[in-house]
Amino acid sequence: QVQLVESGGGLVQAGGSLRLSCAVSGGTFSSYAMGWFRQAPGKEREFVAAIRRSGSITNYADFVKGRFTISRDNAKNTVYLQMNSLKPEDTAVYYCAADRRLRGLSRLLYDYDYWGQGTQVTVSS
Repeated sequence: QVQLVESGGGLVQAGGSLRLSCAVSGGTFSSYAMGWFRQAPGKEREFVAAIRRSGSITNYADFVKGRFTISRDNAKNTVYLQMNSLKPEDTAVYYCAADRRLRGLSRLLYDYDYWGQGTQVTVSS
């Protein structure tokens, strides 16, 4: 059974930084493309960033380009999301997800096979 566990969320002031981690167990981490999504209260879950299996190719939502960086460590079975210059509108529950497709880098929720439980990020103004 594949499990994804996010950590690193919390409360931060606008302009601050957080680093989210997502540890994957029960599967072959290096065979998954990984993504981060977020869901704010009353809104649909939306794509944030994705990274290919090798880590060589990434994909970002326009609203995080230049502020967030996705990375992975296949030796540690972990994907990261470094979030800088945080804004109050970044407040949401952040989820990581795993995609088994060979060329995964999708922005679509239904392309992902496994999901974590989420970690809350709150940015105060």
